[in-house]
Amino acid sequence: MTRRITLIVLLFTVLVLFNGCSNNGKSSNDDNEEVKLMVSAAISLSDALDEIKTVYEADHNVSLTFNLGSSGKMAQQIQQGAPSDMFISANQDWMDRLEDEGEIDTDTRIDLTGNTIVIITGKNSNNDIQSFSDIPELDLDHIAIGNPESVPAGKYTEQALRNLDMWDSLEDDFIMAKDVRQVLTYVETGNADIGFVYESDALSSASVTIATEVGDDMHDPIIYPGAIVKDSNHKDEAQKFLDYLLTDEAQDILIKHGFKK
Repeated sequence: MTRRITLIVLLFTVLVLFNGCSNNGKSSNDDNEEVKLMVSAAISLSDALDEIKTVYEADHNVSLTFNLGSSGKMAQQIQQGAPSDMFISANQDWMDRLEDEGEIDTDTRIDLTGNTIVIITGKNSNNDIQSFSDIPELDLDHIAIGNPESVPAGKYTEQALRNLDMWDSLEDDFIMAKDVRQVLTYVETGNADIGFVYESDALSSASVTIATEVGDDMHDPIIYPGAIVKDSNHKDEAQKFLDYLLTDEAQDILIKHGFKK
């Protein structure tokens, strides 16, 4: 009798273990399990990435989450150990820093897209700006720019204004924004007379007008590099998404939102 009970218990244990393996045996790489990717990216990519997310998720078993902000803030979060699978910067400098510190897989680093700095005014503004030379003549009170210490658009703006010997004379009028989208908001709401943003940001708003472009020869080349974060737990899936961003489909979306090849 005791032997029979032992056999029953043994068979029951085997069945429980078998069912447990069948139900819970999926790994993070299982084809049937959705992978969640965290992408830290420059906030100027917001609208383009939202559209890319919809298209990409429709054909891949991946859920994309975007952590957006100034490139400096995103890089600093990665330096501090915040979870992220991929980083897309609005300039080379912040990516260089992460590469120097061993925070990204260097072999995965690629240049994804470009942009243009423009001067914007409110839709109903009377400030007529055809060129930089018009700015001092208008006696503006508030000029919104991204903080050059952490916002690439702000750094490009500073380079351009210093090349024209205008930085020092305008510095007291600057409103320093935490990122380029905050610059856009300042101009939209009338809290700034003009602002310096990317063309992609200007095109995302119906409340501003592009007054003029800032020449590419006035600042460093605007390049958005992307790379996989060294501590990513989903490097294969991250690489596939990174590769996708270079496809014609993804590049067409970026161009539609004001970015440049």
